[in-house]
Amino acid sequence: MTDSSATLNAVTLAFETRSVEVKRGQSSVIKGLNLKISTGRWCAIVGPNGAGKSSLLLALAGVLPFQGEILLFNQPLRQYAAQQRARRVAWLAQSSVQSADDLTAYDVVMLGRIPYQSWLNGQSQADHAAVEHALKLTHAWDWRNRALGTLSGGEKQRVLLARLLAVEADVLLMDEPLANLDPPHQADWIQLVHGLVAQGKTVVSVLHDVTLALYADDVVVMSNGQVQYAGKRDDTSLHSNIENVFEQRIAIQPLGNGWVALPKLV
Repeated sequence: MTDSSATLNAVTLAFETRSVEVKRGQSSVIKGLNLKISTGRWCAIVGPNGAGKSSLLLALAGVLPFQGEILLFNQPLRQYAAQQRARRVAWLAQSSVQSADDLTAYDVVMLGRIPYQSWLNGQSQADHAAVEHALKLTHAWDWRNRALGTLSGGEKQRVLLARLLAVEADVLLMDEPLANLDPPHQADWIQLVHGLVAQGKTVVSVLHDVTLALYADDVVVMSNGQVQYAGKRDDTSLHSNIENVFEQRIAIQPLGNGWVALPKLV
């Protein structure tokens, strides 16, 4: 196993984990995990099912209890007040909450502005501007008045992405953000992420599609609750480690200016 701290060689860190352990019930799904994630970059996390990818994202979001230490911008995550953390880190879950299906798309995206609102002041002009901007970025503005439950899977996913963007956080954590999106909207999402990074944002995404993950600046390879390798997308050792955790069932090959992961048939 290669220590990710040496591989990514981060100068300014959005996250640093030190000997992090996460349990689900009595089982440790993350074990002694050490990782550094640089600011202003897109980091994709890949690995087989049960590797601990989603659990790691939940721990970074402060949603799942953990042992060890997680630093957010060099400050222990536990020291952040809930509202302060919610303004700095936005999180998109793997599946939507069904209880929101009766809300309009606009109101769902407005939920992303809760960290900025108080009981007395309610929604501000800045809140409405952020919601409109986020819906337009994800091409979801046209159905802003429709109930979330009436939308297709892809349309709903774009609304949930807009909710994430409306937070205007420094760090965006996304678990399978491309679920239900067709290829053109997957391409839109990749361009959107590159634009966010260009603005200095940090994006951390869990992706099952290895080919799409190889568009990221940095890629973290997980297996059995641990980081097996972390490196830049064109690192051939990274490619070898990805192939290894998928039991040599895929082969990473160059394609144009990037890389593609092709399945190996038995």
